[in-house]
Amino acid sequence: MKKTLIIAAMLLMGIGACAQEAPASNWTKKGNVGLNFSQVSFTNWAAGGQNALNWLGTFNYGINYAKDNFKWDNSLNAALGYSYFNFKQKPVKTDDKLEFTSLAGLKATEHLNYSLEFAFRSQMAYGFDYAKDSSDYRSKFLAPAYLTLGLGIEWVPNEHFSVNFAPVTGRITIVNDEKLANEGAYGVEAGYFNPNDSTEWIKGKKIRYEFGARLAAKMKYTLMQNVDFESKLELFSNYLDHPERIDVDWQNLFVMKVNSWLNCSLGTHLIYDYDIKFPVYDDAGNAMLGPDGNALKTTGSKVQFKEVLAVGVLFNL
Repeated sequence: MKKTLIIAAMLLMGIGACAQEAPASNWTKKGNVGLNFSQVSFTNWAAGGQNALNWLGTFNYGINYAKDNFKWDNSLNAALGYSYFNFKQKPVKTDDKLEFTSLAGLKATEHLNYSLEFAFRSQMAYGFDYAKDSSDYRSKFLAPAYLTLGLGIEWVPNEHFSVNFAPVTGRITIVNDEKLANEGAYGVEAGYFNPNDSTEWIKGKKIRYEFGARLAAKMKYTLMQNVDFESKLELFSNYLDHPERIDVDWQNLFVMKVNSWLNCSLGTHLIYDYDIKFPVYDDAGNAMLGPDGNALKTTGSKVQFKEVLAVGVLFNL
């Protein structure tokens, strides 16, 4: 599986190298960069309140190639935001996303393409469960990260909607952090003491391999003048371990344009992954260990949901 993923990724890069030799007219490029701010301040305010400064930066860019029966679509989406409640303390992260997708397609019929798609998803900065402990990080760059490579077929009925179904898909979950890997975070195998030698600690795995089927549906539509809507739904089933447990990743974005550079956006992100467990904390806010005294005590999987409302400037690139 590892060799297959590496070979397929090299094929995508080779396709890109060849495509770059083509005339510039075969390429289309489009993107935007945005910066959103909000601030609130209280002085002698009897009803109480909390001073705050919030900012959120976004970057979205796509480079697409098309010639005859071949196309190659690439997109990079990133976002990072923080809230400052006290400049003497660490800020609170409010948003963090780093996603890259690359899809090579060869036309089969008018609306169907044979497809090979690579996807990478991670985050850029340390993340904490601020409701429990703002010093015990739960994520960072490449912890976790998800690499997906799938071979399948893409249905594109019109310019607003597409569905890519890849029944042959390999997915790698990376947890490149020893502490999180030992805890068994994000579905990797947790660390444990050797049952035959209680003094020997076996480190947790930093990589988890899966093989299954992936479906990715995308929609982009103008609902009304100056109101755009985008939606992306990803489903994954692991053939090798409970294929009936479907992982869900669903993102939605509404963008309301005031003028060419000022906008208001509302984004939602829903995730359900059976392999992601949640630590159990004691009354003091400390993570509890499991019955064996090794890995953390965890609850079952949960529906994860994030919502971001922002007002700011957005410039096209």
